[in-house]
Amino acid sequence: MNTLFKSSSFLDNAIKESRLLNLAAAFLFLYALILTLAPAVRVHTLQTALNWRHWMGFAVWAAGAWWVRRALQTYLGDHDPYLLPLGALLSGWGLLTVWRLDASLGLRQMLWLGFGWLLLGMGVRWPNLLLWLRRYKYVWLALGLLLVALTLVFGTYPAGEGPGLWLGCCGFYLQPAEPLKILLLIYLAAYLAERLPFSFDLTSLIAPTLVVVGIAVALLVIQRDLGTASLLLILYTLVLYLATGKRRILLFTLAGLILAAWVGGAVFGLIHGRLLAWWDPWSQAGGVGYQIIQSLIAVAEGGLLGTGPGLGSPGFVPVAHSDFIAVAITEETGLLGLVGLLGLIGLLVTRSFIVAVRAPNLYRRLLAAGLGVYLGGQSALIIGGNLRLFPLTGVTLPFVSYGGSSLIVSFVALLFLLQISATEETMVTPVTAVQPFRVVGGGFLGLLALLAVLGGWWGLIRGEALRNRADNLRWVVAERFVPRGQILDRQENVLVQSEGQAGNYRRVVLYPPLASTLGFIHPQLGKTGLEAGLDGYLRGWVGQPAWNILLARLLYAQPPQGLDVRLTLSLELQRAADTAMTGKQGALVILNAQSGEILAMVSQPSYDPNRLDEDWERWKADPRAPLLNRVTQGQYPPGTALTPFLWGIQRLSPEQTDTSPQSLALQTAQGRFPCARTPALPLNWASAAQAGCPWVTLALAQGLSGEQLSALGSELGWGTPIQLPLPIAKASLPPADASLESLITGEAGWYLSPLQMAQAVAVLQQGLRPDIHLVGAVKSPQQEWIVLPVGSGTKVELAGRRVQQLEAWADSNLPIWMAFGRGQSGNKAVVWVLAGTVPSWQGSPLVVVLALEEGTAEEGEQIVREVLTVALR
Repeated sequence: MNTLFKSSSFLDNAIKESRLLNLAAAFLFLYALILTLAPAVRVHTLQTALNWRHWMGFAVWAAGAWWVRRALQTYLGDHDPYLLPLGALLSGWGLLTVWRLDASLGLRQMLWLGFGWLLLGMGVRWPNLLLWLRRYKYVWLALGLLLVALTLVFGTYPAGEGPGLWLGCCGFYLQPAEPLKILLLIYLAAYLAERLPFSFDLTSLIAPTLVVVGIAVALLVIQRDLGTASLLLILYTLVLYLATGKRRILLFTLAGLILAAWVGGAVFGLIHGRLLAWWDPWSQAGGVGYQIIQSLIAVAEGGLLGTGPGLGSPGFVPVAHSDFIAVAITEETGLLGLVGLLGLIGLLVTRSFIVAVRAPNLYRRLLAAGLGVYLGGQSALIIGGNLRLFPLTGVTLPFVSYGGSSLIVSFVALLFLLQISATEETMVTPVTAVQPFRVVGGGFLGLLALLAVLGGWWGLIRGEALRNRADNLRWVVAERFVPRGQILDRQENVLVQSEGQAGNYRRVVLYPPLASTLGFIHPQLGKTGLEAGLDGYLRGWVGQPAWNILLARLLYAQPPQGLDVRLTLSLELQRAADTAMTGKQGALVILNAQSGEILAMVSQPSYDPNRLDEDWERWKADPRAPLLNRVTQGQYPPGTALTPFLWGIQRLSPEQTDTSPQSLALQTAQGRFPCARTPALPLNWASAAQAGCPWVTLALAQGLSGEQLSALGSELGWGTPIQLPLPIAKASLPPADASLESLITGEAGWYLSPLQMAQAVAVLQQGLRPDIHLVGAVKSPQQEWIVLPVGSGTKVELAGRRVQQLEAWADSNLPIWMAFGRGQSGNKAVVWVLAGTVPSWQGSPLVVVLALEEGTAEEGEQIVREVLTVALR
């Protein structure tokens, strides 16, 4: 008769349930449609393969939801109208997310979802199911414990290597810890419902249950399933509190959990690692902290609105389809998606407690409340672990995470809640203590609200810092779909460019000999050189209008197209320098002494960035260090290359200048630290200084204190870091307590890079310390070159015979001057060649510095002469 004469309340609830399911279906339909179009959005065209397979999952979801709703209206009377839409929406959202992450797992999840619908639809036809479970509570609990115990012997891991928490056969796997949670709740609800009305001693009441729960927890601890063990303790505690209203139970359990964490951290390496990852993941970014940092980066990438379904990169988070599925959803739907997910969980918990309060007897009340605690507690534990509120527990997100055991148990919990909510008994046992239900229910809602606030903290407040971390590899995906800007020389010859089509762009270096400066960008090896230093321009994050960046992020979850960058280098001059340095080992830099522009820079030996995959290990192991940029990072002892700078501030005394050439030659022959090259004839102080003879350097340093030498180094810029978008050697002044002899022999341990030496030579030549720069201009989105501002340099007054001395070292055939030096560190020596245009030269003043390893000054002179011959054209 009930099916013929339905109450108005039943009809209202049926309409409400139908509308809510329709809303859930509309949301999932739109979500699936966006996933279908996501590939087209990524490549900005419909001429690409779209995603369609996940529509099978949507069809199974829709058919199952329609069938179960019909069964509920027929067999369960006036059930709660919110439970089915909530469970359906969460399971459908989880299915589409799993399918988006891994199509093969999505297909398996679809099959489990179909089985879940079948179980739910058949279960609503069994009106005495809860009574039957209550009657055989000991049998079911013993079976659950037995299955968990069997994993100690027959346990396996579906993916191959991992914890043996599953029992498997014929391709199907069961994780016994999942149904154990429900079986334990049934046991507790039935046991307490039978004992509470007749027991007044709390200890005798809970003693049997404590033994049972202790056995279950012990089995899980032996398996190292510490997350489930913690959850069972929480379930046990809250159900006891709801049943008895004794707050001391909460305090005892909290103290026990803290003690267990402390002891476990000292005994079990797994617990110690998780506690360490929770407390300070930043110091363990490459180890135990990796998962949680990647999780927080995913939340930061989502921001407020998310990247859009199918447009993020949640696959960078380990186990994104299971333990971290909440952050996978957050990355692609943003903070709004996370709040929506938490809101759905909060509604599900709230409805569970409402069902509990309205339940007709204590057994059903405690079971419904326990199911609410299970759904809310497990959700809060895993999402809190994702957001670093709690240590990671490894439990799944009910209804949402991938996994057949978890999904089926979630549907079983939903079935029990629906059956309890539809009970037609008229005699309802009154709730004697409502306060525990308010405390637990309110506590869960407050915890979920805290998680929403924490999501905002990581996604909005800390978002930029997390997105800019070096271990955020989402740029790898962006590089495949959005072309980086080109790197060009001063005549706009292309040095580096992106080739291919959207989805498979790759970076190609067109002039590999400049690799140490240009650098590379590689998915596994990262970014170096100008590719790293100019990454903001090349990726389009810098130099673009704010609205252009925002539009690209909102529409495509990508950066805008990168901007071209024009360098100060001259490819013609660079080729000449590379040719001159063929077969040599060292560094050469050519500088405009007035403007500070770097015109060429050579580091030999070098490597080919287009062959990183084939030769990386060989280059990394090469003792000649081909991956090092010797111009900016090379550390060479200056030795007698200090002579030209000392000559500029010191005058030799009459006694020194009167020394005969024969005496000078004798000193040269007997010196334990030889000249850089044989002095030119006639032998005099000027020719010996040009040749880098050490006794000239020592003579110039007589009466020069360490403080004065440091002051000279400060004027020359040796103590000021050079600002370039490249790795730069550390700037340092000569040690104040070091003797000049120790600087010459290398015993002082003080070094200069060729670029630092070139800046100092510019001071010697021009009396100006230029602002060294390598980047000349950036092409705007309107295809116009924007010249980057450069400082005018710093005027430096070096007293003495600077100009006259450079003219004295001038070449007879070219308007250039040249001086030599020799530095030594241990058994290794370096030959310095310092050169430039003479002060009377009417063109751009040029400076060349060469640091030649394992070579002679004559070889260095030939290299510099060839380079300057081309430059002077």
